[in-house]
Order: sequence, then C-alpha cells, then structure tokens
Amino acid sequence: MDQQQLEINRNEDAMRMAVSTLKQRLAVIEQGGGKKNLEKVKQRGKLTPRERIAYLTDKDMPFTEIGAFAAYEMYPEHGGCPAAGTVAGIGYVSGRQCMIVANDMTVKAGAWFPLTGKKNLRLQEIAMENRLPIIYLVDSAGVYLPMQDEIFPDKEHFGRIFYNNARMSAMGITQIAAVMGSCVAGGAYLPIMSDEVLMVEGNGSIFLAGPYLVKAAIGETVDAETLGGAVTHTEISGIADYKFKTDEECLDHIRKIMSKLGHPANAGFDRITPVAPARDISTLYGVLPFDSTKPYDMLDLIAHLTDNSEFEQYKQDYGKSILCGYARIDGWAVGIVANQRKIIKNKRGEMQMGGVIYNDSADKAARFIMNCNQKKIPLVFLQDVTGFMVGSRSEHAGIIKDGAKLVNAVANSVVPKITIIIGNSYGAGNYAMCGKAYGPRFIYAWPSAKIAVMGGEQAAKTLLQIQVASLKAKGQEITPEEENKLLSAIMEKYNSQTTPYYAAARLWVDEIIDPADTRRVISEGITAANQAPLEDAFKLGVFQV
Repeated sequence: MDQQQLEINRNEDAMRMAVSTLKQRLAVIEQGGGKKNLEKVKQRGKLTPRERIAYLTDKDMPFTEIGAFAAYEMYPEHGGCPAAGTVAGIGYVSGRQCMIVANDMTVKAGAWFPLTGKKNLRLQEIAMENRLPIIYLVDSAGVYLPMQDEIFPDKEHFGRIFYNNARMSAMGITQIAAVMGSCVAGGAYLPIMSDEVLMVEGNGSIFLAGPYLVKAAIGETVDAETLGGAVTHTEISGIADYKFKTDEECLDHIRKIMSKLGHPANAGFDRITPVAPARDISTLYGVLPFDSTKPYDMLDLIAHLTDNSEFEQYKQDYGKSILCGYARIDGWAVGIVANQRKIIKNKRGEMQMGGVIYNDSADKAARFIMNCNQKKIPLVFLQDVTGFMVGSRSEHAGIIKDGAKLVNAVANSVVPKITIIIGNSYGAGNYAMCGKAYGPRFIYAWPSAKIAVMGGEQAAKTLLQIQVASLKAKGQEITPEEENKLLSAIMEKYNSQTTPYYAAARLWVDEIIDPADTRRVISEGITAANQAPLEDAFKLGVFQV
C-alpha cells in the first residue's frame, strides 16, 4: 500500500471516529430529561416530543433536525438542558415542507432557558426567511424562573417569540399550535396568536396563571382543567378551535389541516432530475486530512457533493485560493464558493498557502457572488479558511480593500446562502465565507470544524505573551517550565472553545452533520428557500475599488 493510500485510510478512520462520537452524543441528547422523566410522560398517556414529530411527519420524507446540540454541556449547575428543551427541525406533513417546534416536557417540564429562547427565535427566523408553515407542539411550564433575568425582558428574549407570531401572521405564514401539555403565563400567547389552536383533553391547558398563583393572588380555588383545560377553551372561552382525546388524534388533525393549505409562489430556482455524484460517497471520509494544517484538493471534496461530480469553474486560472463555479446538488443549480486547501502557484510563479484568502481570490469571489445574484442561483459556501493573507506585500496591495469588497458582496447577497463549515473557520475568513454573522439561510458544521478568531497555537502564544508581560510588570519572574505550563493551560481552554460542539451549543451553527448528509441538507435548504420569492434586488453599497 502506497503512502497516499495510507494517508487516505488514516483520514477515513479519523472521520469515522468523529462521526461515531457525534452519533453517540446525539443518542444521549435524544433521551431528553432522562429515562425517569420519559416514563412519567408515558404514564400520562402522552407521546414524547420526538415521538410526536415522528408520528406527525411523512414517513417517506426526510426530517432535518435543527439545534440538537443547542445548550450542549451548558447549565450544569441547573442539571443541563438537552437540545435547549426543544426538539425541532424541517420536515414534511401531508406533503408540505414545514418547520416543526416541539417543547420537551422531560427537560424541566419544558421550561425556557436562555438558549431555549435563542433556539426558538432561530427556528422562527428560518420559517420567516423561507416562508415555511410552522407547527408548534406546545408542552411547556414557561420561563425557567431561576434564570428569568436572562430570558424575559430583552429584545431577543422570550417576548420576541410573540412579536414574531404577529409578524408571521401578517406575512401570511401559516401557524398551527397544538397544546398537548402546559401552556402557562406569557407562553399562553403563542397558541392564541397562531392561526388555529388544537388541545388534548386532560393534558393540554392554557392560562395566564395556574391554580396555585390564582389562589395566592385572588384567593380562588380552582383546578387546572376548569381553569384552562380543553373543554373550558373550546366550549366556554372560545380560545381553542378543536379538542381531542389523545396526542395521536390531535396530530392526525394537523395532517388534515396541512393537506388543504394553498401552495405558495416559488422563487424559481432551477432544478432538474437529480444525478448521484460520479465519485462514490463512501470515499468522502478519506478526503479531509486528519491533521487540519495539511493541504488537500478541495476539488476532490466538491466532486463527492455535486451531481455527476461536475463543477464548472469560474475564472479557473485566477485567484486560485478560492474556487468558484457552477454545479448541481440533488438537481438544484448552485454557485459554489470554496476555499482551496492545496498549496498553489500564482500568476507570478509564487507558491501560496492553501486556505488563505489572497487579493485576487477575494476579488474573484466577490464578482462570482454578484453573478449568482444576477442569475438567481443559490450560493453554497464550503469553508476551510485560515483567514486573509497578512504581511507588507498584501497590505500594500490592498488586502483590506479586496476583503471588504468580498464581505460587502456576501452581506448584500439576496439569493439564499447555505454554509458548510468543513474544517477551519478562522477570523475574518469566517465572515468572508458567510459565517453566522452574514445571514446564511442555513449553516452546518462537519465534526472536523474549528471556529475561532485564529488558530489555537497562534492565539495561545499571543495570550501567553500578554499574561507573561503582565506578571513581569508586577515583578514576578516566570521560568521556562512555568511558561510552558501556562501555555498548555491556555491551549487546552482555547481549543475546547473551537470545537463544533461548542459552536452548536451556542447556535453559531444550526447543526453538526455527518459529511455523508451534506448533499441532503443543502438540497432541503434550497427546497425551503424556493418557497420564498426574492423580494429585494441585489444592491451594493459604497466600497473601495
């Protein structure tokens, strides 16, 4: 076996191990609040949130989960909050693609933590951007009181959910709320601001104040069913539209409602019959080097994603550190912007580092993005970037000017942008390649992703210099051994903050995916985006040329 094949095998083994770790961690998250809490749900005759989604969605169609790792390893002092207490994603109900949001009552009775609010707002944002109908499966005790100051009053907190309810209604986006458990206090506004409200008898309840608070506030003694159960709200208050005996009956009726929805105008993105890549997907794992500092040819990776492995390069011999070109993914026409990671030779015969954005590549990518907007072709960004080139030569050539040109084009692009973070995502390269701050419709990470302001070694050495200088200023002497120990501690902390799990926990990415699912999530993202006709023309502001 030659050295190249050994390297491919090593890469494949590393990625398989990373994917296995991903799936193991997902399996734990899918247990929600744990076995004991899941058993309590069963005893009440209820389905778990994942069972509700599985029952509701079309069995022969994909379900793309969003935010499974939200709040991952966060809130340990509160017992954790798996998936931020909400199971959600894009699926199909009666043939219609839609957003489904289900409170997880096994996690602190479905209470809202700070990341629960952030995740739900992201889900609503996706629904609004793509004009997706949204189905809420409500079962929540409301704001988690020990952390109320971090979830209640600010612009991007709990109340923004209901603001979005009102905006989506005005936009003509269908909202259906099924109250299958508690719906308390401010949370009671969510179903009432939806188009139709369904309730499950015996379990579903809606009220601004529960029995205990009513007793404390006005001295009235009343049980939950009388106060705000399904019978009360369908027969007395008129707040709910339908009542059902079981979760299953309720979910069956949602399917009936969805089957009658009118079909929206689409954006007109081009799609033909899909063709599988000519490159076997089973060899994809071997492309990305185990060592993220090593070069590789991004064209090999692209060939595993595109229909028939075809990729029509734009300005192939110019600005080679960014690959731009047209392709199809699962039949959809796309424009691909990807960092070339192999070491390349520029027009002057000079060798350039892979993964670095140079002046000419920034210029090329900006122009390509403008072309895709002109032609109404969705953009796919494949990130493995260490940043922009630095040094006097680049500065004198105007790297900041060319970088700003690219950032301007990305920021003002009106066609859907879908970002896949494959490897490194450092510094301004994250911005230029459409990181979270630049409004991608969807952003996913491979288990190999690293997201930070710079690489771990460079950052750690910079931080070390600052700390050592500070200690010396106070008169303390630092031995080489102490300096190495300090460097190791800084490196360990910094590297822990660059993992895709750290990013996904904070919703910097929508999900961590198995690389083999990349074609599917891109296709599903464009299918969603195609339901939202482009309303704005592509415009660029002022920038240095």
